[in-house]
Amino acid sequence: MPTSQAHQQTRILVQAAAAACEDKKGEDTRILELDPIDAGLSDFFLVTSATNDRQVIAIADEIEYRLKKEFGTYPNSVEGRREGTWILLDYVDFVVHVFLAERRAFYDIERLRKSARPLTPAEFDAELKAALAEKTLAARSKAAAKSASKAAKAKAKPAPAKTKPAAKAKKAAKKAAARTPARKTPVKAAAKKTAAKKASPSKRKSTSKG
Repeated sequence: MPTSQAHQQTRILVQAAAAACEDKKGEDTRILELDPIDAGLSDFFLVTSATNDRQVIAIADEIEYRLKKEFGTYPNSVEGRREGTWILLDYVDFVVHVFLAERRAFYDIERLRKSARPLTPAEFDAELKAALAEKTLAARSKAAAKSASKAAKAKAKPAPAKTKPAAKAKKAAKKAAARTPARKTPVKAAAKKTAAKKASPSKRKSTSKG
């Protein structure tokens, strides 16, 4: 059974149309899930019966009104409204057949679609709810797996090494000292200069004696 988003949307529309049939007292409402090979463009036939032509028109009008109001969906074409014995609403992905009871028995559309899978509205509703629940569960599982993967990656990533501020400052001072050339202090330089001056007269005397 297809579970694509488009197919599920079609199922929701069919479900709403079937509910409109039930509200307008349609009889023996059936949903035929068509064989993909035999279906052509449509996925489903919705078939219901009425006891008189006024009820046929009332059911068809309710389906058209409800799908337009709740989903903004219009039939691609409508046939048989004037006669009121068999109204066909073609929504492309599904087709609604509202029959006068004797007309339905005469054409026996269910027999003509032997490969189709017939469902009551209740069975159809249960399948749709199960499909939507499965989709929700899959989406939650995917989100949980994604979140777990992110958490695992964050945990595996090594944290940057922390350096104490004092150690950083000490290391920077050592580097600065290595780059700066050693200089003599002013006091040492002055003492050396004075010693040189004191020694100079004796040197001159010894030079003159010679």
